[in-house]
Amino acid sequence: MKRSTQPPFWLLFGAGGMLSALVGAMLVFLTGIAAPLGLFGAGTAFTYERAAAFAHQPLGKLAVAAVIALFLWHGAHRIYHTLHDFGVRLNAFTWLACYGVALAGTITAAVALAVV
Repeated sequence: MKRSTQPPFWLLFGAGGMLSALVGAMLVFLTGIAAPLGLFGAGTAFTYERAAAFAHQPLGKLAVAAVIALFLWHGAHRIYHTLHDFGVRLNAFTWLACYGVALAGTITAAVALAVV
């Protein structure tokens, strides 16, 4: 019996889905809506300086990399299986296109965070 390569991808899909459900919407709101509109005053806990300081710490870099990577892998897996649902013939190219983009994005994020 041939072994499947699907379990690691389902693991990343599940972890990314849970993370996006729990913190994704709040991250979008805080960093994409509230902060640019100036909804946080000068004395609040969420400022650009504090967010940048968090992202420059080793644990902060790991957290940012994990969020980016898990979101990418969740999206790749969802897109791959949605293509199947729409009747697109799945082959090595579609697999590589979906998961290759997630891998490239994960590596890019890791390298970018390591350089900073």
